[in-house]
Amino acid sequence: YPWLDESKVSVVHNGIDLERWLPVSDDELVRGLGIDPTRPSVVFVGRITRQKGLPYLLRAAALLPPDVQLVLCAGAPDTPDILAEVQAGVAELQKQRSGVVWLDRLLSQHELSAVLTQATTFVCPSVYEPLGIVNLEAMACETPVVASRVGGILETVVDGETGYLVEPANPRAIADAINTLLRNPEMAKKFGRNGRRRVEDHFSWTHIAEKTEALYAEMVEERRRG
Repeated sequence: YPWLDESKVSVVHNGIDLERWLPVSDDELVRGLGIDPTRPSVVFVGRITRQKGLPYLLRAAALLPPDVQLVLCAGAPDTPDILAEVQAGVAELQKQRSGVVWLDRLLSQHELSAVLTQATTFVCPSVYEPLGIVNLEAMACETPVVASRVGGILETVVDGETGYLVEPANPRAIADAINTLLRNPEMAKKFGRNGRRRVEDHFSWTHIAEKTEALYAEMVEERRRG
């Protein structure tokens, strides 16, 4: 909305339930999903749409070390064309490397928390994203995030603090950021802890309720003053 006066706009972000989204360590569960908890893993969660940029992650995955798993929690394709493109990309990767896991059913919240918790990094390769709730869910599970430098992601992921922001539609940039985290596990853990703290401080429902209440109070006071 480029015609709006930014000085008259207040933003109250969406958020997540931090009593539900938290680290879950469950090796038996993730093994049951086909994931080896002893190997590093890169996780994607999202619908199969052009917006989500999954084909760019598939190309980036070919540039990762051979021991790294790629876990795709992906379904609900928008069109047959994008589904066919993803299927071909996954099939090609599976010819080149082991540990390419595609979970095309809707995971329960507990299952997804376990998958995110065991991940070395979560990747959000979207070409556009209004906020990216899934980034908050990953951060709440203390998982560092590699995400595109677009839209509302800029308001959730802090580059160099909770993960890395990369240029959209750039498989090399995605792979480089992932590889940096793989080479620096202590830094990755620090980013994960920072991410949890950031969600607690800025995206909990308690914080959002407080911001909403403060905004209404400010509007009432402005109207009272006329």
